[in-house]
Amino acid sequence: MYTLPDLEVLRDFNAIAILTSGGDSPGMNPAIRGVVRAALNNGIQVYGVQRGYSGLLAGDLRVMTSASVRNIVQRGGTILKSDRCEAFKQKEVRQQAIKVLEQNGIDALVVIGGDGSLTGAHSLAEESDIAVIGLPGTIDNDIFGTEDTIGFDTAVNTALDAIDKIRDTASSHERYFLVEVMGRNSGFLATHVGIAAGAEKVVVPEYEVQIEQLGQQLCDNRRSGKGSSGIIVVAEGQTPGLTYRLAQQLKQQGEEPRVCILGHIQRGGRPSGHDRVLASSLGAMAVRYLQAGYSDIMVGVANGAILDVPLDSVIRYRKGLDPKLFELALLLHK
Repeated sequence: MYTLPDLEVLRDFNAIAILTSGGDSPGMNPAIRGVVRAALNNGIQVYGVQRGYSGLLAGDLRVMTSASVRNIVQRGGTILKSDRCEAFKQKEVRQQAIKVLEQNGIDALVVIGGDGSLTGAHSLAEESDIAVIGLPGTIDNDIFGTEDTIGFDTAVNTALDAIDKIRDTASSHERYFLVEVMGRNSGFLATHVGIAAGAEKVVVPEYEVQIEQLGQQLCDNRRSGKGSSGIIVVAEGQTPGLTYRLAQQLKQQGEEPRVCILGHIQRGGRPSGHDRVLASSLGAMAVRYLQAGYSDIMVGVANGAILDVPLDSVIRYRKGLDPKLFELALLLHK
């Protein structure tokens, strides 16, 4: 359980809207439930926005009741649906969204999503009188200002379940498997998965990999009897096809690796117990922060405590991979 801040109620709200935006992550539904139940229990009406910012622009808002979020805590994905709205980057488009909220008597908005979604939330807060709170919902765990994000723990465990099965085949055929996990510019997911899976190597965008050296290491392992099979976890990176290029280069080093792209299965599935508690806590606390007069913040966690982080900082700074964590991965994989 997380330590919750003591916040005094300073402001009343007529209605709160909630939306999920960008890539979905396991735990978004518990977060939605946390917001809805906390708001209703404080006498605040709640609207669910369908399909993220696109649905907001279209005015696709639906009144949420306690029954609306019944039996969703265990479900993956998001009952509100999600979308990526490039048009929302334009100020005149955001003004349309603000009008929709004002016309419906909505004076606060909770946005659940990653860096792009939180950037949109910050812009709305700056350009209107609507109170805006962001929640970090992404399996990448790359959001500045919070140690954990909704969906990260589930994604790690989903990848581990797949790798445990892949390792059986790798051992049976005495081959190395390159297993690609999500992460774009971030190696958080790959590093955590690599350590937990006992992978022989982890490849992340933060650190350059020397293919020749990697190939020689695998060759030496085979010759010395140290190992003739194993798992190499690869973060997908910004450029598509990275894992296949690595496999081709390893073939030139004399190996016969196989490639397994885990892809979107990491985003789906039942959220773990950890993610359910995290998401529920952040959702409920988002309402508490709104009542305490906060806006233009993200609600995150650090050192076991829930805290507020200015959205300006969240989108301005980049959360870096802990070098010591990656050093641990290297130490354990030698």
